[in-house]
Amino acid sequence: MSLVALIMLVLKISIVLSVIAIGLKTSIADATFLFRKPGYLSRAILAMYVIMPIVALLIGMSFNLNPAVKIALVVLSVSPIPPVLPKKAFKAGGTGDYTIGLLADTSLLAIIIIPLSLDVFERLTKIPLEMSATSIASKVLATIIVPLLIGMAINRFLPNIAERVARPLSLIAPVLLVLCFLPVLIGSLHSILSLVGDGTLISMAVFAFIGIVVGHVLGGPKSENRPVLALATSSRHPAIAIAIAHANFPDQKQVVPAVLLYLLLSGIMAVPYLNWMKTKVGATAPDKKQVPA
Repeated sequence: MSLVALIMLVLKISIVLSVIAIGLKTSIADATFLFRKPGYLSRAILAMYVIMPIVALLIGMSFNLNPAVKIALVVLSVSPIPPVLPKKAFKAGGTGDYTIGLLADTSLLAIIIIPLSLDVFERLTKIPLEMSATSIASKVLATIIVPLLIGMAINRFLPNIAERVARPLSLIAPVLLVLCFLPVLIGSLHSILSLVGDGTLISMAVFAFIGIVVGHVLGGPKSENRPVLALATSSRHPAIAIAIAHANFPDQKQVVPAVLLYLLLSGIMAVPYLNWMKTKVGATAPDKKQVPA
């Protein structure tokens, strides 16, 4: 096995472990929360899967961008939220039921929404696009749903084990994630820098900023839900975004660097917003419904 293949394997394992750690503190009620709250669910779908794809199209038409950047924004706009988002959301004051429900329920709906969204994009842009529900389902199940269910099963049937391993797992997983992500980032640094210019940073910053604002506004009446949806709307699952791009534009080698650049920029832009929310709402300490720190 090559070093690159090994790094990617450990990266996938770290993501799975992160979601299992979430599942160890998750109940069925948490995981299905949004399905039982149609108002919350409809606002989340509107923010993530309706408004942001429109924003991505408008930015693509407004800026003279590298095609890889346009593709990256479009595929990110239809992708589900990343598995590592809940930990950030908890630190910003998000509650376990809404945060976990948002992760699980919008990811399941992505299996249906992504092919439909690509069909709409194809009709609007006249560019052939395709990504089967089966292909999306395999990635969503592998990186989000199945690991979450594994953690939930351990929590339900082996609660003593869940209690003992939850904290170590939640500490190990992010360390592995960082250790694996850094070599990938460094290896892509030259390609990332080549994309800077021609409005790329501005367009990505605009996309991230609008995502934060839209998610905050549509977060609902409870202030603790606003940062959760704000993060979810502006930050998406990079692996699924890249998979959609590769399936439709296999010759666009710079899509991966573009997605990585957006992840970095959106993460930086979220910092002042999260600091503001912490002072406004007050971050809550992890409880039985939250992932251990």
